Amino acid sequence: MTDKEKALSIGFIEAPLNPKLDKIWKKDRTNLGNARVAGLQTDLKMNNYEYSVALTVTYVPYIVAELPSNLVLKAVGPNLLLPTMLTLWGVITTLQGVVKTYHGLLACRFFLGLCEGGVFPGLVLYLSFWYPRRQLQSRISAFFSTASLSGAFSGLLAYGIIHMDGVGNRPGWAWIFILEGLFTVLFGLSSFFTLPHSPPRARFLNEEEKEYVVARLRETGATGLDDEADKFSWREIWQTLTLPHVWMIAVAFFFDGTLIYALGYFTPSILSGLGYTTVDAQLYSVPPFATAFVVSIIVSYLSDRYGARGIVTIFSGVLATIGFAMFYASQSPHVKYGSLFMSITGAYNGAPALSTWNANNTAPYTRRATAIAIGFIMTNSGGILATWLLGTLSPAPLYTKATLTLLIFSILMIAFSVMNILYLSSQNKKKAMIRTKMSREDEDPGLGDRSAWFLYSL
Repeated sequence: MTDKEKALSIGFIEAPLNPKLDKIWKKDRTNLGNARVAGLQTDLKMNNYEYSVALTVTYVPYIVAELPSNLVLKAVGPNLLLPTMLTLWGVITTLQGVVKTYHGLLACRFFLGLCEGGVFPGLVLYLSFWYPRRQLQSRISAFFSTASLSGAFSGLLAYGIIHMDGVGNRPGWAWIFILEGLFTVLFGLSSFFTLPHSPPRARFLNEEEKEYVVARLRETGATGLDDEADKFSWREIWQTLTLPHVWMIAVAFFFDGTLIYALGYFTPSILSGLGYTTVDAQLYSVPPFATAFVVSIIVSYLSDRYGARGIVTIFSGVLATIGFAMFYASQSPHVKYGSLFMSITGAYNGAPALSTWNANNTAPYTRRATAIAIGFIMTNSGGILATWLLGTLSPAPLYTKATLTLLIFSILMIAFSVMNILYLSSQNKKKAMIRTKMSREDEDPGLGDRSAWFLYSL
């Protein structure tokens, strides 16, 4: 590597694509579950059905917001849109700590979904025009892995925060929302000053470095060959809907999303069902998520090193399959607890691999923005199923039907990943044949990922 390339590597690392964003995202996946076992459901006089409704209300505006938000991200500016959504999200999270009625909680959950919906798909899209395709998963995993790590910290925080019961005449579960919400507000406000717009407008790169970065991104297919190729186009939205690999990954997203949300929202309740006290349930949720964090860092490095997005997704599905099979087959609380190390690690490793795979294989910009949004729409559709699957459709403490469903979903995630690898491999072979018969200059411009010189990541 030349001195210039080293400088650019430092420049990329210095871009404040801060993992705290995803710690915040994950806290919303866990704080309601932690608050539930700490007394929220009892204090607001909710039954299991009403708790599932409170979770579901979040997803409707969440899903509706994802595609429009991604499509306007570049026009508005990620340095403005992402911090704005993040700050509003923190305000609403804090307000959950002062609600006194079930209907007040429903209102908060609705607006929380509206503000949160564009954050994570926007974040993946933002990362995709900062890093070359072969360097993307380790960056996306920096966010997803801190999601699992924050799941661990969320349990520890909840363990400490619930001892604040009575402070300010608020129950302990309310302080979970108030403190985590205030942190989100502060981080959102600081992001207005730290999040750069794009590589050409990054203040920490000089002009020569900016030119090199842009050229490198175009050369690797991370961005279009010119600004015209990356302009918004309704035609590109339609083109995305005709891509088979986008839909195979979208189905896998649905299965993995169901696993993530089921485990994110219900792990404390699962542990309570295994006989742990409210306090211990918070504490014992820490090790499985911490394990997922460590494995995610290792796996993302290997995925970028060898470009193995599909293999990593399959590996994640295998781990989840083993975990849910253990939980389903065993009657031992210790074995069931041990199974969470496998299922949580599998679910949380699948997400960054699928996100990277999706972003790697769609171009130009509008097509990628649409594909990423479709993936997260499917993920959150899985979240809707997860909120009803555990507790309402499948009662505690065994969650038998839910466990069997999640086991089947893990297997299906593997199956669709294998199908996608076979499809993309066949397309790469066809592109290789085309390249022997024509030069790149003879190819029609604007083909994006359908270009014979765009090789799909397997």
